[in-house]
Amino acid sequence: MSTPKKEFYEKQAATIIKNLEKRNMEGYYCPDAASAVQKALSLMPEHSVISWGGSMTLSEIGLMDALKQENYTLIDRATATTIEEKRALFSKTVLADYYLMSTNAITLDGQLVNIDGAGNRLACLIHGPEHVIILAGMNKVATDVDAAMKRVRNISAPPNTVRLNCKTPCAVTGICGNCLSPETICCQEVVTRYSRIKGRIKVILIGEEYGY
Repeated sequence: MSTPKKEFYEKQAATIIKNLEKRNMEGYYCPDAASAVQKALSLMPEHSVISWGGSMTLSEIGLMDALKQENYTLIDRATATTIEEKRALFSKTVLADYYLMSTNAITLDGQLVNIDGAGNRLACLIHGPEHVIILAGMNKVATDVDAAMKRVRNISAPPNTVRLNCKTPCAVTGICGNCLSPETICCQEVVTRYSRIKGRIKVILIGEEYGY
């Protein structure tokens, strides 16, 4: 990546971080994946109980592998084999010390925009875990909420439906059809414009492109 683009990302992130602070959220900028992983780990003390939502970003930057090398208690929903086990794990996730996720989009004025299918990821963002740490590449930045929603529907959701083998119009055409398909992953739309609990939500912006 060119130096000018790196410098642009850093300056843009600084603006977003200031606006996050106005919304009772903390923001950090890391130039690359390795420093982002180390920053996330530094925010979570040893023996913390940690869980996470579905995220390509967390896997791509190597955070999921790094967690397994540390002294944490991990709640991994992927280990569940039945609906009952999934429900039990989710009940534990709600009480986790830290919840890790990415965001489908973040606006220049510091708002988080997300769409979800089952809703477990957004449920934990909104309420439950004591801390939420969001890691997002600078490709997730949008000018405002309207642009962010367009990004989520046309850039984020379609490749996720392909990844998850969902039978939706966007999985075929690559364009949002505003569908009511039984397999739609666009069931909940959430805009996080303010954190009632100061500092509960921490956003680590990464000066590279990750996830959808």
